[in-house]
This record gives sequence, C-alpha cells and structure tokens, in this order.
Amino acid sequence: MTASTAAAPTARRAGKAAKLPWGSPGVYIAAVIIVVLMLAPIAFIIIGGFRTNAQITADPSGFPTPWETVNYLTVLQGSTFWGQVLNSLIAAGVTTLGVVALGLMASYVLARYRFRGRGVLYAIFAAGLMFPMTVAITPLYIMVRSLGLMNSLGGVILPQIAFALPTTIIILVPFLRAIPDEIEEAAAIDGCSRLGFFWRMVVPLALPGVITTGILAFIASWNGYILPLFILNDEASYTLPLGVQAFASQYSVDTAKVLAFTSLSMIPALIFFSVFERRIVGGLTGAVKG
Repeated sequence: MTASTAAAPTARRAGKAAKLPWGSPGVYIAAVIIVVLMLAPIAFIIIGGFRTNAQITADPSGFPTPWETVNYLTVLQGSTFWGQVLNSLIAAGVTTLGVVALGLMASYVLARYRFRGRGVLYAIFAAGLMFPMTVAITPLYIMVRSLGLMNSLGGVILPQIAFALPTTIIILVPFLRAIPDEIEEAAAIDGCSRLGFFWRMVVPLALPGVITTGILAFIASWNGYILPLFILNDEASYTLPLGVQAFASQYSVDTAKVLAFTSLSMIPALIFFSVFERRIVGGLTGAVKG
C-alpha cells in the first residue's frame, strides 16, 4: 500500500469531521424557515398591540408608525386581566401540585411493588392517553354539576388532574424502575422504612421527571380552554383563555386592544416554557433511558 493510498481515507475522515460541526446548510435554512413561520403569528399579535385600529385598517401587516403603548397600558391598568391571571395561576398551581403528588405516589407503587394486576393497572393508565378531554366533556360536565362544583375553579382543577395523571405516570415509572434495588436494601438495613425511602431517596432521584411532569401539567392547565368553557359561567372566575375570548367578544371593534390583551395572556406561558425547556427535554430523555 502506497503512502498516498493510505492517506486518502484519512483525508476523507478529516474532511468529514470538519463538516460535522456545521452540518448541511440546507438543514439550517429549512430550520430558519420553520422557526420564522412559527414565530410570525406571535410577532404579528405582539406588534399589533402597539398599533392603532386606523393603522391596522390601512396596513394590516405593517409596523406601528408611531408605536403606541396605550393598548397595553389600558389592559394592564384594568382589574379584569389581573383577576384572570390570578385564576389561571391558582388553577395551574393546584393542578400541578395534585398531578405531581398523586402521579409520583401511583408511579412508585407501579414501579417498585410487585402485586397481581400491576401490568393491567399500568395498561389502564396508559390507555388514558387515548381519551382526550374533549371526548369526555359531556360526562365530565354532568359529573361536575352533580358534585356541585359548577362555576368554581375546583370543577376545573379535579378533571385536569385526572387527565394529566396518565402522562405523568408514563414518564415517572421508568425513573423509579431505574433506581437500583440495592439502594432500597441498604436503606432498609439502616432502618429506613418504605415511606422514609420514598421521601429521602425516591423523590430526589426522580426529581428530573417530577419537574418535567410538573411543567407539562402547568402549561396544559394554563392553556386549557374547553373544560373552563363548560364549567365556568361567571366572568369573575374566568381563566385567561376564557378571558381572551370574552375580551375579544366585548371589544370586537377594537382590534388593537384585543391583540394587546392576547399578547399579554400568552407571554407568561411563553416565558415559563422557555425557561424550563431544557428541564422538559432532560426529563423526557431520562425517562426514555430508564
């Protein structure tokens, strides 16, 4: 084998390694186009809030000339928006706590205990993923009305917890199964009870999955629309998605103010998701590995 022949594969490998960090330009161009298409509606809504109705009528896709802040200030200075923010925070916060607490306990039993029917019970929870809330909205409405929870945040929170549990259990069970049995045996030798092992070892080790399921439950509750639409009738108890619809109906002729209200209502969810995006990906990756 000549020196030139031996050097050829090495040169090809070096050239390939040099290209790998950047990849194909076509992939980046396609990614940029997709991102722009996804962000364009959001940018239109946010920028539209800085315009007047006359500007929107004259040039629907133009930029504000000049930029007006009166629409955002009007929304922020009113009590309606902040009341709906509070309702959404209460509903999302309590839903998240309920989902994490119940989901973690149920997942611990399914992952660490061996009993007859465990596989069937896990399959039942997994089957819950196939039934979205929209399919069960009529029986849910009847059940909530029978419990006397109509027009209250409790009537929204309880079904949200129930429908978020399947996803939570599917994510958390692999985390808990991946905990070595030797750790539990060592804890038992040291006199740690099952409940103590759960709080001292299981919860810290499953924290990435717990954070992931909590974030998913919070965002799903914050963006929930169908269930509050059926359960909440009093405007004082509206969450933000319902508030946007009611505000758009009330100020249908004031497009700029509606765009401002819509922008402010979606910004908290965007910020929350952006801050915890890596937590979500990390938690889901850990579940797949487990």
